[in-house]
Amino acid sequence: MERFVQVILCLCLPWMASGKTWHVRQAGTGHPIQHALDLAAPGDTILVDKGIYTEKGLVIRKPVCLRGIDWPILDGEKQYEILAVSANDVVVEGFHFQYSGVSGWHDIAGVKIYNAHHVTIRSNILDHTFFGIYCLGSSNCTLSGNTIHSDADNDIQSGNGIHCWKCDSMRILDNEITRHRDGIYFEFVTHSLIRGNRSFSNARYGLHFMFSHNNVYERNLFRHNEAGVSVMFSHGVTMLGNTFTENWGGSAYGILMKEITDSKVIGNHFLNNTSGIYMEGTTRILVTENTFSGNGWAMKIQASCSDDVITRNNFNGNTFDIATNGSLVLNTFNANYWDKYEGYDLGRDGIGDVPYHPVSLYSMIAEKNPTVMMLYHSFMVGLLDKSEKVIPSITPEALRDDKPFMKPLRLP
Repeated sequence: MERFVQVILCLCLPWMASGKTWHVRQAGTGHPIQHALDLAAPGDTILVDKGIYTEKGLVIRKPVCLRGIDWPILDGEKQYEILAVSANDVVVEGFHFQYSGVSGWHDIAGVKIYNAHHVTIRSNILDHTFFGIYCLGSSNCTLSGNTIHSDADNDIQSGNGIHCWKCDSMRILDNEITRHRDGIYFEFVTHSLIRGNRSFSNARYGLHFMFSHNNVYERNLFRHNEAGVSVMFSHGVTMLGNTFTENWGGSAYGILMKEITDSKVIGNHFLNNTSGIYMEGTTRILVTENTFSGNGWAMKIQASCSDDVITRNNFNGNTFDIATNGSLVLNTFNANYWDKYEGYDLGRDGIGDVPYHPVSLYSMIAEKNPTVMMLYHSFMVGLLDKSEKVIPSITPEALRDDKPFMKPLRLP
């Protein structure tokens, strides 16, 4: 093995008093990286030179730092999982992972973390892996600055870019994820932060939450995903300062919220989506300081929703502002700006003197019969909507904004 691996023992790193540095240089065949990992002691650093390494199923079993120099390639040869981490306090950075195996039975990944804590996977490239980074039963791990790209054309051909199952206190920061099944997937994940990521052109969702409570996602970009973002069966979720854009399709949304309670949607931008927000079975959701612009429907709120508050948002340039599927109204709409509002402000306090009814008759018709949209700009459609606002008969009269703003709000 010595002819494949040249190990250099250097001075201790200043930030790791007991750690040594091992240097792996590519030479012929064999298992130079795994050999160095096996020889290293806890706290050591393994530096891997540029090259192509085809070692089968690398495993890190002790707390070490594995660092690539000039992006060495770890190639799974379309057969196997590339790197598994089963130790705490591990750092992996600077590698190009490519061509993991694909399996319908096993969740093969470029990098998989097994029941570990305080693992950092940062500044790596993952190209054409089935799952990108997979975290299983782990906590306090950081996945940051990674570029994760696959070639999924549908949600069967690929796993998720970042997949976390039964984890706690995870930090998913500044990653770029494209063309996976779901960009980021959380299931049974708690107290975690998703911030600054760019998730686009994925085969299903840019972000998918299931049974994941007390999490925050902020300042992310979700663009041109097949179905947008889905947050389901969770509570205590904070959605802050994200951008949801260009999620078009018959079942596409900026955000789909289903069976969500006690959560906040604050300061987000919903731009050019089929539906900005779709809410079903939600309770005590605060939707405030958001911008809805250029969407087909700004919001669809089903009659199963209750105690939600929609206030201080800007609705501008949407085909329809609000849609619902029933006459029962258990939510509050108040103090929003609606560009379709035609009321007046005699007191000049910036607030309209008459309520605004954001649900149009035609939006309810179009919801059930999409083909009627070809008549949307006709004179009769405008006449129907105006007559409905004067004498509501089909649209829910209680769904109204009693204090609509006359001008767009200046939002943070």
